[in-house]
Amino acid sequence: MWPLIKLLPVKTNFQFVKFARFAAILSAIAVVAALTRGLLPFEPPCGGLNCGIDFKGGTVLELTTAPKAVNLGALRASVDRLNLGDVQVQAFGSPTEALVRFQTPADANPAQTVDKVKAAVRAALGDVRFERTDVVGPKVSGELFQAGLMALVLSIGLMLIYIWFRFELQFGVGAVVALFHDVFLTFGMIAFTGLEFSLSTVAAILTVIGYSMNDTVVVFDRLRENLRKYKTMPLREVIDLSINETLSRTVITGLTALLALAGLAIFGGPTLFGMSVVLMFGIVIGTYSSIYVAAPVILLWGVKRGDAPAEPIKPAKSAIVQR
Repeated sequence: MWPLIKLLPVKTNFQFVKFARFAAILSAIAVVAALTRGLLPFEPPCGGLNCGIDFKGGTVLELTTAPKAVNLGALRASVDRLNLGDVQVQAFGSPTEALVRFQTPADANPAQTVDKVKAAVRAALGDVRFERTDVVGPKVSGELFQAGLMALVLSIGLMLIYIWFRFELQFGVGAVVALFHDVFLTFGMIAFTGLEFSLSTVAAILTVIGYSMNDTVVVFDRLRENLRKYKTMPLREVIDLSINETLSRTVITGLTALLALAGLAIFGGPTLFGMSVVLMFGIVIGTYSSIYVAAPVILLWGVKRGDAPAEPIKPAKSAIVQR
């Protein structure tokens, strides 16, 4: 057996609720800072976020100069001379490949602008082969931004309904508060680090919502079982017990996902780096919110304890028949 697994205790007895007030203050400060950084300045379409071509409108060119390496300096200079606004040049994959992102002026024809850029690149680098050309107009980018926000809001609303039907309303409110907490902090992390906000980032945030909800449901399910089992135990102790009983499962699942995403971030190239970092941050924040955001909401609201006793687990019958 892997010896590091033995470092995880089989049973823990941490007093999580004891630090709930401090965690609430810390989370509130972090959320305010994240919203301030993500929304300011109030400029369309993304405020303080580093909008990608998907939401800002523009063009992405993927090119290769094989067998020789790409001269990124000459490539950047050739595109900058065209005065296209925000221009991004970066290595992509092997040293012979590069990505060029640039905005198309509002009064210019996108197809003609792409032809000008290609001609300038060929003049600077010589033999160039363009592997991919993606053009996103301003109208399409605005529609994509609205669709991305609607997807986030709709997913959170559906989560609330699911938890409401499966548990109780206060459980649903706790889960949704935790989800908003995770989404706001993730947006703040993207804004503070300057990662590109694109459709792949929206997909990563939706994945974070799903992971956070899954972790929260595991804690809530154990909490509901313990509320039926320990009818006289104070609610604070029941919450601590439930979190401790699911802690090892949460830690192992989270670490496994983080290891996989770390490999993706290191070896996946610049295209997958941003999405991987967002997912890694979201997994850590989602685990934290399940413990220190969702569960404390149940403590503040209170919960009804049903009269039905917990169903005992029946032992399996032995396959050996005594004669």
